[in-house]
Amino acid sequence: MSEAPAAPPAASADPVRDDAIALLLKPPRPRSGRLLLPARVGAMCAVELQKLRHDRTELYTRAVQPALWLLIFGQTFTRIRAIPTGGIPYVDYLAPGIIAQSAMFIAIFYGIQIIWERDAGILNKLLVTPTPRSALITGKAFAAGVKSLVQAVVVLLIAALLGVALTWNPLKLLAVAAIVVLGSAFFSCLSMTIAGIVLNRDRLMGFGQAITMPLFFGSNALYPVSVMPGWLQAVSKANPLSYEVDALRGLLLGTPHHLAADFAVLLVAAALGVTAASALLGRLAR
Repeated sequence: MSEAPAAPPAASADPVRDDAIALLLKPPRPRSGRLLLPARVGAMCAVELQKLRHDRTELYTRAVQPALWLLIFGQTFTRIRAIPTGGIPYVDYLAPGIIAQSAMFIAIFYGIQIIWERDAGILNKLLVTPTPRSALITGKAFAAGVKSLVQAVVVLLIAALLGVALTWNPLKLLAVAAIVVLGSAFFSCLSMTIAGIVLNRDRLMGFGQAITMPLFFGSNALYPVSVMPGWLQAVSKANPLSYEVDALRGLLLGTPHHLAADFAVLLVAAALGVTAASALLGRLAR
């Protein structure tokens, strides 16, 4: 007497579970080559957005300083008319400079975060992964750009409430976003480079405070380059913040500008910043 044929295995009604088991048996192929850097940059930006989502305190507190610059300094000097602005109200002239300043003040202390990650043991874990150091630095740099971009939106809204005649052309606003991200990427890489040299949070705070105001006052954020003394004009021409302000002012207000040169300078500065910070990342982790 022959045995009954065995029943065929039933098909799984849960394809998601089968996929999960398949991933356990055969892990997905890791990203490599050209997919690695975009994946890391996207992950770092997502982390920063999650931080803003869970704690908006920093966003509110950082909006106070640019609001005071526009409300007090901008309104007062508009009445005095002591600074030549090419016929536009001083508060309008000031607004793009305050956007650049706010973004720089966020990015310039970004090295504190990477020192904290070293102290917490996170940085060493990241460095043992196959991810290139340049990808880690680039991801953090553009994450700083995302935070600065949120701050720039806040400043734009404050400026609009004060009646500043800004453009709302979508293409120009996209270019403004690109300029803010590039500028913030450079200043965050500058901060991480200093972190790789000083290796200490307190020292980094001191260096950050020592260079932020000279960078700000040594740019065209508050006044035209033409009214500066000769030595300060030379400093302004070597200051990436001046190129960021020039591009923002031209895009938002339509003033004369050198947009292609501004983009090129900021792009080269950001690339050099990534290179320098990547080279010092190993020293910071030791």
